[in-house]
Amino acid sequence: MEYAGGQHRNVQPFSDEDASIETMSHCSGYSDPSSFAEDGPEVLDEEGTQEDLEYKLKGFIDLTLDKSAKTRQAALEGIKNALASKMLYEFILERRMTLTDSIERCLKKGKSDEQRAAAALASVLCIQLGPGIESEEVLKTLGPILKKIICDGTASIQARQTCATCFGVCCFIATDDITELYSTLECLENVFTKSCLKEKDTNVICSTPNTVLHISSLLAWTLLLTICPISEVKKKLEMHFHKLPSLLSSDDVNMRIAAGESLALMFELARGMESDFFYEDMESLTQMLRALATDGNKHRAKVDKRKQRSVFRDILRAVEERDFPTETVKFGPERMYIDCWVKKHTYDTFKEVLGSGMQYHLQSNEFLRNVFELGPPVMLDAATLKTMKISRFERHLYNSAAFKARTKARSKCRDKRADVGEFF
Repeated sequence: MEYAGGQHRNVQPFSDEDASIETMSHCSGYSDPSSFAEDGPEVLDEEGTQEDLEYKLKGFIDLTLDKSAKTRQAALEGIKNALASKMLYEFILERRMTLTDSIERCLKKGKSDEQRAAAALASVLCIQLGPGIESEEVLKTLGPILKKIICDGTASIQARQTCATCFGVCCFIATDDITELYSTLECLENVFTKSCLKEKDTNVICSTPNTVLHISSLLAWTLLLTICPISEVKKKLEMHFHKLPSLLSSDDVNMRIAAGESLALMFELARGMESDFFYEDMESLTQMLRALATDGNKHRAKVDKRKQRSVFRDILRAVEERDFPTETVKFGPERMYIDCWVKKHTYDTFKEVLGSGMQYHLQSNEFLRNVFELGPPVMLDAATLKTMKISRFERHLYNSAAFKARTKARSKCRDKRADVGEFF
């Protein structure tokens, strides 16, 4: 049920004195889109009350109708950052239709940056709402527009990239229609398979401006594969198991890693269905993976090689030995063990969307806690919460001290090397 605050209406901007983001910036730190992301949920206790926050968010919602594209974009980013760092379920439940209308308008009428901000907000909106009729309505309204932008060759690559991630995340959360899930998978695979080599091609895949879009589409497709019925997973594995290895020869390190991690996840799914699963090109694939895990190509940046080797060592172990290096994620007094590729990919996807708000949502968001099987949120008293917090000033002091310590250690190391050089 829609309440007064969330009715479809012609929303008027603030009064004359508050009619723009510029004016709001004088009276509120929340007009700076980064302010929520920097401070997280503590911002309420330090700088205001829940009522203050909701008042400012109402202002941002109004400003999504502003004539200025920059103002609309900043308002979208402000709302997104707030929802990423604080659970505001009741507030947005009342205003979800108004928010959805604003996102729809900005996706349809806006340019690249505004479309990206709108798609990013749509993802966080669905994460806040969780599965149910409300998020289904959001997806039903925005899905066709996201799909149109993703497939529009004249649209901005960056906008299409963010829309691909958004489409995957919203579908993962909200879709209750199996045909809609299959349609989304098909849309995404039609995009990323354009990077795959044809059978007659044997050369390295050269990256293009579209590569970032193909990577996001592949990662979103892989996320949705994890919620498909077994019969559909089998079909997709048969279709793509022999296509994806060609992406390992891309000259883009992020594409190589995305393809490798998707393959590891696909092997995990296949072996979960059939413990004796046989992959006929295993020898060829493991040779490629081993080469990437020990890559010493002089033409590649050191950072890229280091990042790639680390990831592909884990991927090779997964494919050859069915092993996964368990990771531990700590949030508040709790911890979560990431012990399989499905869980890792799901965690990485939501962390990309929520950024620094991921830990807060793992503590408080019932949907995410269900996804990762964490049980109901742990109730903490005020005293415990206070001991867990660290102010921005304390963080700054801690980071400064750590930086000084690292610099001092490096200086000592350089001095020792110089001494050894002189000795010889």
